[in-house]
Amino acid sequence: MNILLLIADDLGRMTGCYGEPAIRTPHIDALAARGTRFDMAFTSTASCSASRSVIYTGLHTHQTGQYGLHHDYHHFMTFADVPTAPALMNEAGYHTGIIGKVHVGPSEVYPWTYRAESDTRDVGWVAQKAGAYFSDRRADGQPFFLTIGYVDPHRDETRGGFGNDAFGAEDPVFAPEDVHVPPFLSDLPEVRNELASYYRSVHRLDRGVGQVLDALDAAGLAEETLVVFLSDNGAPFLNSKTTLFDAGVHLPLIIHRPGQRAGVANPNLVSFTDLLPTFLDVAGAETSQGKRQGRSLLPILEAADMRPGWDIVFGSHTFHEITNYWPTRFLRTPRYKYHRNVAWQLDFPFSGDLYGSLSWQGIRRVDPVMIGQRPLRDYVRRPPEELYDLEVDPQEVHNLAEAPEHAERLSEFRRQMEDWQRDTRDPWLYRDGVSVMAVEHHLNNGLRLPDRFDFDPDSPYDHKPKSN
Repeated sequence: MNILLLIADDLGRMTGCYGEPAIRTPHIDALAARGTRFDMAFTSTASCSASRSVIYTGLHTHQTGQYGLHHDYHHFMTFADVPTAPALMNEAGYHTGIIGKVHVGPSEVYPWTYRAESDTRDVGWVAQKAGAYFSDRRADGQPFFLTIGYVDPHRDETRGGFGNDAFGAEDPVFAPEDVHVPPFLSDLPEVRNELASYYRSVHRLDRGVGQVLDALDAAGLAEETLVVFLSDNGAPFLNSKTTLFDAGVHLPLIIHRPGQRAGVANPNLVSFTDLLPTFLDVAGAETSQGKRQGRSLLPILEAADMRPGWDIVFGSHTFHEITNYWPTRFLRTPRYKYHRNVAWQLDFPFSGDLYGSLSWQGIRRVDPVMIGQRPLRDYVRRPPEELYDLEVDPQEVHNLAEAPEHAERLSEFRRQMEDWQRDTRDPWLYRDGVSVMAVEHHLNNGLRLPDRFDFDPDSPYDHKPKSN
C-alpha cells in the first residue's frame, strides 16, 4: 500500500472535525469522516523542525540531535547515524518523495528520491506537483511514500499576516467579530484580527488538501493509499507554539486506510513517535529497530475504546530558535499532565515570530497582563515541576505540584519520567545540577549524586559534612 503524508504547518487542532466552531475545513473534515480521527494524539515538541524529525525518526529530539529549528543560523541537524523514514522506506522498496516544506536535515540523512522543496503557499502548484508524481507512480507501478509539507497556516514575515495578500477570491475573508477566540488566548481586537487572517490561511490549506486528494483519486490510486494528515505543532500564538502546554502538543492526527470502518473517533493516547513504525508496518518492514520508541498504530486504527497500554505519552523540548534554550519534558495521561522544567531558573523565551506579533503587542498593553487564563508572570517564570488535573483545569493554569493531596501522584510521575529519560538516554536528566549522562563514568567509580534536581550553592552537600 502507498502512503501519503500531509503535514500542516502550525495548524494545531483548528479544524471543524476537532471542534473549532467558526472555522471551515470541509476537506479535512471529510477525510476524518471516512477514516480515523485520533482525539488524543501528541507531538513530542511544539517546534517545526523538531516535530518533523520525530515524525520521520520515531525518536525524541534529545535522541536525534534535531534539538530545534534547522534553517538559517539555528542549524540544528539530525545525527548522521539516525535511520529516517525516507531512508528506511527506500530500503523497503518504496519510491520516496517530498513536496513543499522540508525543514529537516542534513539531506544525506533524509534521502528522499524525489525532492521538490519550496516555501510556496500556492496550493495549486503543490497539487500539480503531486498529480505528476502520482501519474509517474501509476506508470511505473512502484509503491510510494510521499510527504507534502504545506507552509500554511504559518505566519508570514509581517507582524500579523499569514500569507494571504498573494491570493485572490479563492478563499473567504473572515470578519474579526466572527472568529472563535480559543481559551488559551485573550479576547482582544489584535487577537481577533490575527485569527481572522489565520482562518483564511487555514482555509487555503484545506483547499489544498482537497486538491491533492482529488489528484490521488484521478490517478486511480486512492484505494491503494494510506492517507495521514497532521499538524507539526500548535497554532502560532502564545500559550501554544513552542510550549508543551496542550495547545502546543495536543494535535490533529487523521488516518484513512482504504476499506476501514468510517468515522472512528479513537480515544487512545498516541505519539508522533508512533508514525514511523506505522509506515514501516504498512510497508511490511521491520518496525522495532534500535532505540525507536513508537509502535505501529495499525492494530488500534479502528479502536473506538481505550486499549491496554495506550494511556501515556511523553514529550521533549530543548530549543526552538537557537537563542530559545529552555529544556523541558512532559508526561501526559488521559487526565493528568506533568512537566519537568530543567532550566526553570531561566525566563521562558519568546520566539521571534510570536514576540513580534500584533496579538502579543495587544496582550502586553492590558493591565493585568493575561495570556488566556494564565498571568504573564506564570507564562514567563515557571517552577521546576508542574502538575495539572486536565479534567478540571484543561488550560494548565492551577499547578498542583505543591498540593499535599497530590504528593503520591507527583512522586509516581517523577519516577515514570526518570525511567523514560533513562530509557531514551536523555542528556537533560539532571541531578544536583549536572547531567547524569555526563558523569555516568564517575558513577561507575563510586560517585553518588544527591537526590535533587538542582545544585544548591548554599548547601553544596546533600548531608551535613563532617567537622574537622
